[in-house]
Amino acid sequence: MTEQELSIVLQQGEGYRIEFKENLSNLDREFVAFANASGGFIFLGINDIGVIKGFEFNNKIKSQIQDIANNSDPPIKILIKQIKNIVIVEVREGSDKPYRCASGFYNRTGPNSQKMTRDQIVDFVKIESKVRFDELVKRDFSAIDFDENKLDKFLKMAGITHIPDISIMLKNLHAAEIQQNETYYYNTAVLFFAKNLELQYFHTKVTCALYKGKDKVTVLDRKDFNFDIVDTIDQTMIYLKQRLNVRYEFDGSPARKEIPEIPWEALREAVINAVIHRDYFEKGANVMVEIFDDRVEITSPGGLPKGLRKEDFGKISVLRNPNIANLMQRIDYIEKMGTGIPRMQKLLVDAGLKPLSYEISGFVRAVFFRETTQETENTTQETEKTTQELLLSIIKKTPAVTREELAENIGLTPDGVKYHLDKLRKEGIIEHRGPTKRGHWVILQEEKT
Repeated sequence: MTEQELSIVLQQGEGYRIEFKENLSNLDREFVAFANASGGFIFLGINDIGVIKGFEFNNKIKSQIQDIANNSDPPIKILIKQIKNIVIVEVREGSDKPYRCASGFYNRTGPNSQKMTRDQIVDFVKIESKVRFDELVKRDFSAIDFDENKLDKFLKMAGITHIPDISIMLKNLHAAEIQQNETYYYNTAVLFFAKNLELQYFHTKVTCALYKGKDKVTVLDRKDFNFDIVDTIDQTMIYLKQRLNVRYEFDGSPARKEIPEIPWEALREAVINAVIHRDYFEKGANVMVEIFDDRVEITSPGGLPKGLRKEDFGKISVLRNPNIANLMQRIDYIEKMGTGIPRMQKLLVDAGLKPLSYEISGFVRAVFFRETTQETENTTQETEKTTQELLLSIIKKTPAVTREELAENIGLTPDGVKYHLDKLRKEGIIEHRGPTKRGHWVILQEEKT
């Protein structure tokens, strides 16, 4: 590691693969945790908030550090390097997991090393043969496909200074590796920094849908978002905010207070969880965000990660995609691992709503219950009215427009367009004349005038 790389690490702070320590206390636990996870770096001589304190290093200390690694069961491979008054210990990911030290078995959860319980150890052994999607190299992804502007945006959000050597930056983010001066991008880099994610993966999208009523019969509106992982989450939240109810309270101050029918923070947490923790090896499904008259469902493909039991769901954190979670934590999209569900439940209780319900099978589905009031029905009717007005404006300009063209123009499915056209016909507002394929639409009210 160079001084330039060290500077980047200090800006990034502690994370899934980075640990700061002022001394050798509990070093054996950190070794074991990194060896049981994806490996990492321990910086001796830096405190928890990234302030350099310095570390006295000599051959005796070097031998002591090596002995700690050798005394682990089984022994752990490390590399030791000194930069000025800081000692850097690189801990390799173990090839013979699980590893333990005198005080037990430890694993890495976000930026913390946590001791594993007996059941967690058993489950850990079961799942360790599984390859992680976010750490796989995507061989057909190159610098041509990489969007440096997206990296710049991420670095600004994370408070990290950009350096000219992008490969080193990505390596330190554990989004790429460098072999013989060649950069190989992990799927992490693809999901966060691809110029066009749709060209790389089709299953990484989030599909949002608005239904009429309480069943999946009539689709009023649908949007697919498959941008980089951060923009996809942001666009999904915009979709929800545009289609759920909001009331306003006035407390005498100049600004009115916005009260959403479901707390935005709770919905955002559920969307982020669905995107971060989904099984990206499952290419036959994508994350779904569905709005019904009485509920909002957010569904993530893949079920629970192996090793996480239903009774422990929401209590402990088992990361299916640890590096995706690590990068999202760096930009404050997630906080401490394992606290999301209790936080969402509290937000709902404070808002006077029903508790969040989870359905777990081959999918994980979060169900938020809406208040089925007249206001909800009015919102649905208003959405229908807006959509129909948009259809009429297009028909007025292009009477020969097809149902498929209308669907493409307003972002609905053809079936959704058919629903609205049929309703307009029944109400005597429009009429289709001529052959099905070559006919044209007539707005009857305008014809009468």
